[in-house]
Amino acid sequence: MRSDPLRAAPRRGQRGAGIRNTFPMTSLLVFPTEFPIKVMGRARAGFAQLVHDIVRKHAPDYDGATMELRPSSAGNYLSVTCVIRATSRDQIDALYRDLSGHPDVTMVL
Repeated sequence: MRSDPLRAAPRRGQRGAGIRNTFPMTSLLVFPTEFPIKVMGRARAGFAQLVHDIVRKHAPDYDGATMELRPSSAGNYLSVTCVIRATSRDQIDALYRDLSGHPDVTMVL
């Protein structure tokens, strides 16, 4: 039985093996821009402050008064939305890395 050639990965020595994407990664965002970030974690004392502190580290001009908090229906989780004025893709990437790397953060969107 033959495998589907469109699904089969090229083997070493075959055409297409080792081809790298040489196109530069482009962004659809034009900087500076308003950029929303939603962070979810267990609803516990200090979670919103933790998110605020990490966001301020990467966006010093962030106004914490604009933070939106939404508890889950059962009250076990908290969703924190922050809108920052992003100045670069690197800034957004670093912020996502710090937030998603924190043990109290469940998800970052």
